[in-house]
Amino acid sequence: MSIIWIILIGFIVGVLAKFLTPGRDPAGFFITAIIGIAGSLVATYLGRAMGWYAAGESAGFLAALVGAVVLLLAYRMVKR
Repeated sequence: MSIIWIILIGFIVGVLAKFLTPGRDPAGFFITAIIGIAGSLVATYLGRAMGWYAAGESAGFLAALVGAVVLLLAYRMVKR
């Protein structure tokens, strides 16, 4: 059930990250949502590896948002 929460939070965070990052976005809505989901997954598994989250816990909203913004900025740099 935690993977469903990760995906749901990631989707919301991806949309929010698109609005928070300045500049033109070369990606569409769905690519940005996928990047948000990936950012949430990265934040969750990185947090678990660092000992911030327990085995069944997912990343918090702010950690997922930071992960999504970082991945979105990296995507923009690669896309150019």
